[in-house]
Amino acid sequence: MFFRTDLAMEAEEFSGGGLEGVQRHATRHGEMTITRITISTQEAAKRLDKPVGTYITIEVPPMTDDFRNQEERIQTAAKEIRSLLPEKGLVLVAGLGNSDITPDDLGPRTANMILATRHISEELARAVGLIGLRPVAVLAPGVLGQTGIETGELLYSIVQRLSPAALIVVDALASRRLDRLGCTLQISDTGISPGSGVGNARPHISRETMGVPVISMGVPTVVDAATLAADLLHCEDDAEEEQVRCRVSPRGEDMMVTPREIDLLIERAAQLTGMAINCALQPGFSVEDLTALVS
Repeated sequence: MFFRTDLAMEAEEFSGGGLEGVQRHATRHGEMTITRITISTQEAAKRLDKPVGTYITIEVPPMTDDFRNQEERIQTAAKEIRSLLPEKGLVLVAGLGNSDITPDDLGPRTANMILATRHISEELARAVGLIGLRPVAVLAPGVLGQTGIETGELLYSIVQRLSPAALIVVDALASRRLDRLGCTLQISDTGISPGSGVGNARPHISRETMGVPVISMGVPTVVDAATLAADLLHCEDDAEEEQVRCRVSPRGEDMMVTPREIDLLIERAAQLTGMAINCALQPGFSVEDLTALVS
């Protein structure tokens, strides 16, 4: 099978479900569906091609069509992020991706939305009425082609210097189906491979490589062309998939498909991910207050 997806929910669906070592639980919350998938064995991880850990998927109405009830979505995502984070300590937030490529700009755009507080002293916070701020540092490290430095190497050096309690990384993802673009948010405690969403995966960023808990977040912004072709043609076995692969290759093999409303999608997805992180890290402040602080 060559369907490529960064979503654990899609990988589990494509496996047919019922795998030993995989638990799936879905709940409905207003207009949102929240699916929690836990992979507990190495055998299941190998079958799904996803690391052992917890994957939380929040499905919302398309962000490019329906942007109502945004505060409810933010608070729901914030609650799920908070469930994976240590209660106290500095948190480093990294917006991964290439800001010069719109479908890959989710991470950098999200970084622009994060309230950085590590530099704010307790005395200053008290003076301006911001007592209780959790220390947060944020950066958008760019990509290897821009810096000549692997993102993982850069983050590791900063983690070693700052010793955060956790690292949150945000990146664009790839999905198997078009109807999941811009209406799905995945949160995981398994880390991420930068660039995987746009077909340029780099070394994995995880607790094992960073030395601290790593929470990854992402919204699907692209579909691999070969994956899309096989999905639209309803391929049901390896032989049919191989025929599609041969037709797509070689020129279309590395092509990615993205919505024409990608600019609006990235803008709204970054607002959702950025403010959800802010609310998760600063639960004592309202969405309105945090929006004002980052504006």
